[in-house]
Amino acid sequence: MIKIPTAIPDVFVIKPTVFEDSRGYFFETFNQKQCREVGILYDFVQDNESLSAKNVLRGLHFQNPPSEQGKLVRVIKGGVMDVAVDIRKNSPFYGKWVSQELTEQNKLMMWIPPGFAHGFITREDQTIFSYKCTGFYNRDSEQVILWDDPDIGINWNVKDPVLSDRDKSGIPFNKFQSPFIYK
Repeated sequence: MIKIPTAIPDVFVIKPTVFEDSRGYFFETFNQKQCREVGILYDFVQDNESLSAKNVLRGLHFQNPPSEQGKLVRVIKGGVMDVAVDIRKNSPFYGKWVSQELTEQNKLMMWIPPGFAHGFITREDQTIFSYKCTGFYNRDSEQVILWDDPDIGINWNVKDPVLSDRDKSGIPFNKFQSPFIYK
């Protein structure tokens, strides 16, 4: 497993070691010891999976403390542009975002720690997205920041994404009061 830094140091990409031959491939999608070695010092308590058509945008989601979640995300089938937005008060990266293309071909994973809003847009039909969470889902602590907020300025590269009603009505970033503090 190789750790690949992003422009926001606490968010990073993981490139797993993939063994391929004429039969196909094999790789470990999760290894707690290796995750700890690259800096993921959390325990995972829940796995989630979604299936989406092309141009479905999910995000920007997060859960407030004490139900915050870190996420280790990957694509099983298809492809996404995955995005993390720093929402930690006093962070030098507050309001900044990083993205990574995650595909079934590149098998990359992205670590998004607590204190970040997360979202993705699918690049292909029938995309299967998988993520491990460090906290249980808690509807009462969940919030959504507006996916196309101009203060954040994410270039999703899609004119009219498919959105849920919840994602259409996210909080504008300039009205958002973050409960997260940069340490």
